[in-house]
Amino acid sequence: MKIHFIGIGGIGISGLAKYMRFSGHEVSGSDMKATHITQRLIDRGITVHIGHDAANIPEGCELVIHSAIIKPTNSEIVEAHRRGIEVLHRRDALLRILQEKKVYAVCGAHGKSTTTAILASIMSGSAIIGAESKGFGSNVRYDGSTDVMLFEADESDGSFLNSNPYCSIVTNAEPEHMEYYNYNIDEFHNAYRRFVEMAPVRVINAEDPFMATLECDAIRLFPSEDISNIHYILLDDEPYTRFTLKHLGEFEVWGFGEHIAMDASLAILAAVQTMSVAAIRANLLHFRGIKKRFDVIFKGSDRVIIDDYAHHPTEVKATMESLKTYASLKGFDRIIAIWQPHKYSRTIDNLDAFVECFEGCSELVILPVWAASEEPREIDFEGRFGRYNLTMCDKISREGDTIQSIKEDKVLKTYDRDLIIGFGAGDLTYQLRGTK
Repeated sequence: MKIHFIGIGGIGISGLAKYMRFSGHEVSGSDMKATHITQRLIDRGITVHIGHDAANIPEGCELVIHSAIIKPTNSEIVEAHRRGIEVLHRRDALLRILQEKKVYAVCGAHGKSTTTAILASIMSGSAIIGAESKGFGSNVRYDGSTDVMLFEADESDGSFLNSNPYCSIVTNAEPEHMEYYNYNIDEFHNAYRRFVEMAPVRVINAEDPFMATLECDAIRLFPSEDISNIHYILLDDEPYTRFTLKHLGEFEVWGFGEHIAMDASLAILAAVQTMSVAAIRANLLHFRGIKKRFDVIFKGSDRVIIDDYAHHPTEVKATMESLKTYASLKGFDRIIAIWQPHKYSRTIDNLDAFVECFEGCSELVILPVWAASEEPREIDFEGRFGRYNLTMCDKISREGDTIQSIKEDKVLKTYDRDLIIGFGAGDLTYQLRGTK
């Protein structure tokens, strides 16, 4: 089948495109700009057009799949309808792609990418993750020998309800993306309830306030009771957490923090239904983290640079706790936090929490809001974050192994020592890595 993906450069839809290519389909796509994701797709033999144009849809195309941000007026959508080609939202395409699979679907406001990647390290099968696993260097792994699919399910547009879960795994049900649910908490929670209940096997964080209310049969993790003996070590300057899970014994997983131990525990409890504990323990060591999650991109004796995708205060707070542990083990006295707020709506809705979650940093650098197609809104960053040693700048630049903050094309400060971390889901990762 010839399939064309509109918005193919998004991390979620690129995963579907790769998977369909691996499955033997002829795949093409388009996006507004070239990125490392589009280049990876090209390297895998997928035709990618930069810019949207009716002519991008190939002759003989049988199906068009588009991302959530693509409007019905998009020229390629219009052309597909004109030619009588079936057009599906990514959400609806999942029903077709996953309908014959034994899907281990992971959902939650926080930790779902990490949990899915850990599960993919433990279990064999295909995998589609909303981030790049450093274990196999991609957001997709294809295994044609089994129908098992390890899948990061997305609640932001309700598409997790189309993931055909055999095993539903929920890290938490903290309200996020409420605009899709009409800012109705009951509607949001009912979606999570349906996601859990449609699966014959359920693994949930039973200390999440909403998950705790569910009365269905489920494998319940009580992190404060079931996870014990947590301690942290550095191996070649990489972070590892050791912990004991229930009666299953001790495990070791890449990363720092109670949240890492919880993510790993949920994956272990899902896998142990079909695997031995010994095999799980051995395979867990294959996990090497995911790109942009506590991603150590430079290690030196006097400085370390870390890239982190955290863009919600809960995530930032958890990562800050991990940073404090890392700083203590490495002997750093100062933490420099660089924050690129993601979306005006998320920043304003959670502003009080954002003010609190950077506690412990020695200096806070704030970049312009990554709007993600939203209209600009006024936010008093200097007033609200004034208690921190605050720098407001236009961008940062990577010069060798140092970071510079820049405003109006002038260098404000150079950071050439200490523990430096960037927080954000926009283009900050490329600024930190010196690729933009």
